[in-house]
Amino acid sequence: MTRSVHRQFARTFTLAAPALLATLFTALPAHALYKVVGPDGKITYTDRPAVSPENKVQSVNSSGGVSDDVALPYELRQIAQRYPVTLYGTKDCPPCDMARQLLRQRGIPFAEKSISTKEDGDALQRITGGRDLPAATIGAQVLRGFQREDWSSYLDAAAYPKESKLPANYTQGSATPLTEPKQAVKANTPQNGNAPAAQPQQSSNDSGSSGSNPAGIKF
Repeated sequence: MTRSVHRQFARTFTLAAPALLATLFTALPAHALYKVVGPDGKITYTDRPAVSPENKVQSVNSSGGVSDDVALPYELRQIAQRYPVTLYGTKDCPPCDMARQLLRQRGIPFAEKSISTKEDGDALQRITGGRDLPAATIGAQVLRGFQREDWSSYLDAAAYPKESKLPANYTQGSATPLTEPKQAVKANTPQNGNAPAAQPQQSSNDSGSSGSNPAGIKF
């Protein structure tokens, strides 16, 4: 009788195990979940990242997939998620090159947006309050015009490392346009023969920018 009960319990647990695991994984995304691959290839899941450098740690998102920022060390990934850095620059801009070099020297993971059209310039003004280049955002903090000491101070305040801690195989992404390029569209000819009203010209004075930008350009 006892053996029969044990067999029935074992069969019931075996059948219920997949459903139980599915329920657990459904609830796990409410907390941070990490997939840890040990040096022997053994895979475990935990709510805390492994501290051993021999273990490969990947964060698991709510859909069960691995996040895009898996290549970053844990501490740096936490900072980058809290204070993401975006650089705004343009071609033939030496100060933009200097700003980019600073970020790369310190191993700051950042997104770069290129400013090359009027639409880009308008979007830049909405984001940063001016048209000075280079510009950057560190979380909610806006930097306009490149001053190495100022940029370094804000990066320090965000707890970014002073020296690069990026893995050797980390690749910085290329710059992308701030706004989507508009496709060429033929101008519609007014059927009533009247020319469209001229748009008012934008004033060259930028009230949202500082009076001078010695270490940058104005787009």
